[in-house]
Amino acid sequence: MKFFIDTANLDQIREAHNMGVLDGVTTNPSLMAKEGISGHENVAKHYKSICEITEGDVSAEVISTSFDEMVAEGETLVKLHPQIVVKVPMIKDGVKAIKYFTSKGIKTNCTLVFSAGQALLAAKAGATYVSPFIGRLDDVSTDGLTLIEDIRLIYDNYGYTTQILAASVRHPMHIVNCAKLGADVITAPLSAIVALLKHPLTDNGLAQFLADHAKASEKIA
Repeated sequence: MKFFIDTANLDQIREAHNMGVLDGVTTNPSLMAKEGISGHENVAKHYKSICEITEGDVSAEVISTSFDEMVAEGETLVKLHPQIVVKVPMIKDGVKAIKYFTSKGIKTNCTLVFSAGQALLAAKAGATYVSPFIGRLDDVSTDGLTLIEDIRLIYDNYGYTTQILAASVRHPMHIVNCAKLGADVITAPLSAIVALLKHPLTDNGLAQFLADHAKASEKIA
């Protein structure tokens, strides 16, 4: 399973890259705003900076909601760097735009997916990635992981090559469960990825090893 980090923070992207686990980056207008990035030129420059850190795909989201405007915006985004993937919302014109981009050999990420039917449409249109938002489904008392399971079944039934990119990941067990269910990719905040490192038995064991080493060193001295 690939690990993407969901952020526009360059320091966090570097940290994930330096851990050796980073396969790509997803961003959106909200994450850009959180980092104080605004204006077309600054946003474009920031995307280029992200692409310089990771060797993987970088999802750049369109702001437009009409077909013609999404196409124009997406074509501008992909000119920024070969790693750019055009992130398109799951709406009627978005599906049309995905079909267009696919015909041009442009990678796409269909975002804001909340049902298996939506994921099926995205795959038929040729999306490179489909992003089911599991955390947001959990927020409304719906099991987001069930959606991952349903999409995996449908894609396997018909041999769709669209990759399931689990999004709105909130905690490490989301990551583990998505891996068990066969998600191709997860995108998560750095905190959720780093949390996979933690286990009390690891901490206790390391503390014991260090304490024993210190005692042995004292005896030798």
